[in-house]
Amino acid sequence: MRAFVLFVCLSVGCLAQRPQQCTSPPLMSGGLSVSTQNEKLMVYAKYMYDALGQRIRLREFGFYENKTFHLDMLLLFKQGVLYKINSKNQTCCKKQLSADFHPLMIPENATLLGQVVLGSSSGPGQGVLVNTWAGEMQLKKGLAKYMSTVTEFGCVPVSNLFHTDRMGWMVTSFYNNVIGLTDPGQLLPPSFCKDAQMEKEDGGDPMTFYDLF
Repeated sequence: MRAFVLFVCLSVGCLAQRPQQCTSPPLMSGGLSVSTQNEKLMVYAKYMYDALGQRIRLREFGFYENKTFHLDMLLLFKQGVLYKINSKNQTCCKKQLSADFHPLMIPENATLLGQVVLGSSSGPGQGVLVNTWAGEMQLKKGLAKYMSTVTEFGCVPVSNLFHTDRMGWMVTSFYNNVIGLTDPGQLLPPSFCKDAQMEKEDGGDPMTFYDLF
C-alpha cells in the first residue's frame, strides 16, 4: 500500500513539473527584431504591449528589398483603428484595423517540443530555462504554423517562428523585456492625431496586423 501511495506521489510530482501552456504578462515593454525567410525584410523595433486594453505601440526601423524605412504605429484593437504617426512633421494617418487581438500566449492545443537552458546551467544567473512549443492557428487568410519559445518562469517571450503562404517563415526575437509599461502615454494617440480622418481603403481588404511586416 505504501509503495502504491509513493508511486502516486511520484506521478503527481512528475506531472506538476511538466511545462504547461501559459500566458505572457499583460503589460510589457522592450525590443524585438523581425526577419523573413526570403531575406526581403529585416526590422528592429521598440514595443509596448497592453493586453488589458488591447493596445500595441511599435517604433520600427528596418530594411525592405534593400530600402530603409521608419514606422511609428499605434494599434488600438478595441477601436479597430491603426495610427501611423510622424512625430517630426506632427502628422497622423488613420486606418481601419480589422485584425483580432491575439494576446502573447501559448495556445492550449500547442505541442511541447522541449525544454532547454539558454546560456549555461553551471552556475546561478548564467542561463535561462525556456520551453519551445509548436502548433497551427487559423487566420482569416489561411492556416499559419508557429513555433514559440518562452521562459519557464513568467512566460516571457523569447522568440517566435511564424509561417504563412504569403510571407513564408518569419522570425521574431524579443530582447530587453520589461514587465510593465515604461511610458503608458505612448499607448494614447498624440494630440495632433485628434482630427485625423479614417482613410478609405483602395478596394483591398482593411489592414490587418500581418500587413505591417
